Amino acid sequence: MASKLGLAGGIPERRIRPIWDAIDSRQLKNALKHCTTLLSKYPNSPYALALKALVLERMGKAEEAFSVCLSAKELLYTNDSVLIDDLTLSTLQIVFQRLDHLDIATSCYEYACGKFPNNLDLMMGLFNCYVREYSFVKQQQIAIKMYKIVGEERFLLWAVCSIQLQVLCSNGGEKLLLLAEGLLKKHIASHSLHEPEALIVYISLLEQQSKYGDALELLTGKFGSLIMAEVDRLRLQGRLLARGGDYAAAASVFQKVLELSPDDWECFHHYLGCLLEDDSSLCKGANNDSTYPLKLMHSQVSHMTDEAFGSRLSNASSLVQKLLTEASDDTVRCPYLANIEIEKRKLLHGKGDVDKLLEALVQYFFRFGHLACFASDVEFFLHILDLDKKTQLLEKLMECCESIPTNPRKTLGQRISVFKIQNIVGSMVTHPTNELETIAVKMTQMYCENLPLSKDLDAQESMYGEDLLSMACDLLIQLFWRTRHIGYLVESVMILEFGLTVRRHVWQYKILLLHLYSFWNSLPLAYEWYKTLDVKNILLETVSHHILPQMLASPLLADSTDILRDYLRFMDDQFRESADLTFLAYRHRSYSKVVEFVQFKERLQQSSQYLMAKIEIPILQLKQKANNIEEVEGILECSKQGVQFLELSDEIGSKPLTFNEELQLRPWWTPTYDKNYLLEPFEGVSYCTGQTLDDQIKESQAKVVKTIEKRSLLPRIVYLSIQCASSSVKGSVEANGSVLDPNLSSELRLLLGRYANILGFSFQDAVELAFDISSGLKDAEAWSCNLTDWMNFLVFLNAWNLYSHEVDRDSNKHGTTWLLVNLILKKYILDKVGSMGPLESSPGCDLPHLVLLVTEPLAWHIMVIQSCARLLLPSGKRKKKGGPSEHCNVELSQEVQDSIRSVCEVIELVRQWLNQQIGKSDNDKSEIILSSLQKDGELGPGKVYRVLGTLTSSPTIDKGLGDRITRALQSWSPADITGRIITSQRTALSNFLRICDSKIKSLEELKAHL
Repeated sequence: MASKLGLAGGIPERRIRPIWDAIDSRQLKNALKHCTTLLSKYPNSPYALALKALVLERMGKAEEAFSVCLSAKELLYTNDSVLIDDLTLSTLQIVFQRLDHLDIATSCYEYACGKFPNNLDLMMGLFNCYVREYSFVKQQQIAIKMYKIVGEERFLLWAVCSIQLQVLCSNGGEKLLLLAEGLLKKHIASHSLHEPEALIVYISLLEQQSKYGDALELLTGKFGSLIMAEVDRLRLQGRLLARGGDYAAAASVFQKVLELSPDDWECFHHYLGCLLEDDSSLCKGANNDSTYPLKLMHSQVSHMTDEAFGSRLSNASSLVQKLLTEASDDTVRCPYLANIEIEKRKLLHGKGDVDKLLEALVQYFFRFGHLACFASDVEFFLHILDLDKKTQLLEKLMECCESIPTNPRKTLGQRISVFKIQNIVGSMVTHPTNELETIAVKMTQMYCENLPLSKDLDAQESMYGEDLLSMACDLLIQLFWRTRHIGYLVESVMILEFGLTVRRHVWQYKILLLHLYSFWNSLPLAYEWYKTLDVKNILLETVSHHILPQMLASPLLADSTDILRDYLRFMDDQFRESADLTFLAYRHRSYSKVVEFVQFKERLQQSSQYLMAKIEIPILQLKQKANNIEEVEGILECSKQGVQFLELSDEIGSKPLTFNEELQLRPWWTPTYDKNYLLEPFEGVSYCTGQTLDDQIKESQAKVVKTIEKRSLLPRIVYLSIQCASSSVKGSVEANGSVLDPNLSSELRLLLGRYANILGFSFQDAVELAFDISSGLKDAEAWSCNLTDWMNFLVFLNAWNLYSHEVDRDSNKHGTTWLLVNLILKKYILDKVGSMGPLESSPGCDLPHLVLLVTEPLAWHIMVIQSCARLLLPSGKRKKKGGPSEHCNVELSQEVQDSIRSVCEVIELVRQWLNQQIGKSDNDKSEIILSSLQKDGELGPGKVYRVLGTLTSSPTIDKGLGDRITRALQSWSPADITGRIITSQRTALSNFLRICDSKIKSLEELKAHL
């Protein structure tokens, strides 16, 4: 920038530099003073104004900054003597972009380019604006103009990338690819190609059109040398040959890759797939978007004849033997895995020997069984074995552990691998309860005994045997699921807290803990552990699913809002940075990155979690302010009375949603956010199969789409309900000077119909069902999965009926829907309260459902009550008594007062239960938790806990453990853990109590007013 400073609007560099120095050192007040001085000397300089606007924006004075920017823009447009340069425009662009007015910056560049049509700097600035707007067509047009002016290859490639993006991310037809190909051919004929990325772009363009032969001709010709790394060139060549159907040539090329890079496991799959002509994923170019990406290792049964199949697998075996002979590094795993893969293929073809497959697996264990990746490496080979062979393999692996004299670290790693294989093959499920306990105790003892191996490690380094506590926790949770004995849950928490006391940076323990604490009604403590995960940047998209659904159903409304705001702030920053990165990729000629950045941005924009967060933020605000109707109306005003979320809902069908959560990190008992095995009775299956898990994920994703649509309706429905309820007061037109637009009532009826459809019913059927359930004619089972949603529907139905009177039930009585809502809310809220025991001994209770019922349908009901009540006694003179309006309002006033009494009774009973739970002695609660661990010699939980107690209470605790681990063990206190659990539960209950207190207070004030 310094080289251009002297050219900025004709201002000398010495006058500009102090401003930039002050900005860079964040001395913004000094920078503003310098800007004022500069403007006094150069009052008509757009650049001086742009600098002032930049300083003002960084000081947080957005409106002033915008006004100064507009003044600079006006000077550019009206004063022909003003110098227009890229530095001035780029400074304005920075400010306009930060103020969300990028379109104005673009218009400035368009004006400048129109005035100086051959100025390359200005055209590149305009291209940058189009990149930030993702205007692919305009990018293409300006890039071609620049190419025509100077004939540089990079501008042509900018145009070609813009065309590719039109096809990939917009509605551009594939004929555009022919245009891009023609441009490149013409350029090559006159200028040749000079950049590796240019070749990659050309080949990708041909691949998109399935012109694999042309792409191969290009790669193997004189331009192939542009790709310097031979391995990269061969991988690309093999892919093109395979996709073109020339499997023999592709296999030969992949063989060369393996000889150069013998540990390329993916390449071996492509090699073997081409040999057997079944590498469909590579040949079709399908992108695997599975939640579990290792599933690409699955293979098809070959269609080849036995003779051809045997001959080609013999060639593959010869190659593998050659690679094994030449392998000089003990870390090379691919050739050993390749042997297993070959034996698996033989079995799938019906010509294999299962014993040879077992032998290959044992050999792999012999070399690599101590590695943490061993179990995941061989998992998909185990699925083709029957139960007897799996048992036989386990026996061989155990023998291997006992017979091989290795160092303690390798022995420990092998034993852990055996435990993992037991888990994968499902042998743990078959063990009776006492054997599972024994295994959990053995794992915990093994962890404790091997602590000395980690004495010299830094606290940031992973310790030896950390997986043991995770696996022991899994077994204890399985025992809890089987027996419903809370002691096993206590033990699982204790060993995870113990592991985190020894080393606080084990994220696996933290994720398990936050799910256990969430289940155990200790969400504040779960949230504290979530915060220690230091989730930021893209992890907010992939990891926050561990805590966010629980928080949204909790009384921690402020914390939930913080999580959502942090997430949305990251996403907004990411979208801005994505545009910056995309333009940098253009500038640095990394054209494949251009497509990658744009597609990544598209994926994030269509994220289900992103859409859900944008919708839940205003709903949380409404829940927090639900006791004040004026504040609620202010929140709705900011979202155009909820219209913008309806528009968001309408966009859902235009593009498929993306699901970016890393579900494989979730505990086995809650594979998706809406599934928890611990809430269901034990039915003999602990870990679901891969196929069942896939089905659960698809089912969960389908629910998310419906939930987003349903929740996006809420703000608008709340607004319309307030309007209908307010207009139900007869004569209110005189009081507030307006009358309800009948279209709003019709719109509410339409949205209620949509809401009912999402719940699986027509509007009329939903209304009939509600009345039938309230009168006992039908069972409430239909509401069990969506109780809160049904309660919301009934509250909004009442608001609509107050104005329309179209729900004709019980002799057209005016208050029918009032009575319906009051009765059903009271019944189900009190049912929830009555079903819950003490929180410290009732994990998985209905507290989240109770919170939702109070903070949503009950809160919306109070809003409807307030909407009616505030107009029942309008200010000014009273109307004459005796008229029909007065009579209707008297009836309505009585309904409102009855509803206030009913709601107060319900909330008071909830408050009584909360006060009862909060008022219990902490010592009594702690005693209940710790007494669930049986004494020594008794059956049941406590054995694992005693292993930890023995270690931490030993007088020789410091022997061979090192100072750090010794101090950690000495600080471990079970009483502290139970104290934190109790405090966390009290915090959650206290937050809920405050919500109830605020609602009671607002209703009491309303009652006094009426």
